[in-house]
Amino acid sequence: MPTLAEVEREALACTRCPLHQGRTNVVFGVGNPDADLVFVGEGPGQQEDLQGEPFVGRSGQFLDRLVLEEMGLTRADCYIANVVKCRPPNNRDPLPDEIEACGPFLEQQLALIDPAVIVTLGNFATKLLLGTTDGITKVRGKAYPVGGRTLVPTYHPAAVLRGGGASEAQMRADLVRAKQLLMRDMGTTTDRGPTDRPAEPSLFA
Repeated sequence: MPTLAEVEREALACTRCPLHQGRTNVVFGVGNPDADLVFVGEGPGQQEDLQGEPFVGRSGQFLDRLVLEEMGLTRADCYIANVVKCRPPNNRDPLPDEIEACGPFLEQQLALIDPAVIVTLGNFATKLLLGTTDGITKVRGKAYPVGGRTLVPTYHPAAVLRGGGASEAQMRADLVRAKQLLMRDMGTTTDRGPTDRPAEPSLFA
């Protein structure tokens, strides 16, 4: 199996779908490569594309604050990635062929990091990793065993900031649920190391 750095180098040169034509940077992922907790969003926005790092704009700052307040973690304690690694034009939703083309990168990231808990942010990450057509409003509020790991779906922070049906209180509750699962699986340890638990089957299987 390749290393995470090798997968990132491959992603940086990727031309598998048309999204590469408009990108400034590939936004591969950031954080602790041995983390017990991984957040998965949908795709980079403008600031992410400019800086090459996921969740650095307003919604990312909001996510950082909630994770710190509800889980006691910073982004250095976890790992953050997206379903697609290049910004869709005008921040539109990623298309099915774009998700399919980029999916192997996320699959390899999750296999190599091997987290205990995955928190999906919004519809696209949740539908992909749960293998469901149900929207986030229907599936959030629960935890799901997936590929030997536990998946906790919650709203995308941008949706909470926009208001409407996605509430901050619900997102906070989902983060608390994820923290409880981490504590159950790992005790108080947040950095398990790469060899403490055998690799699990792919979430994409």
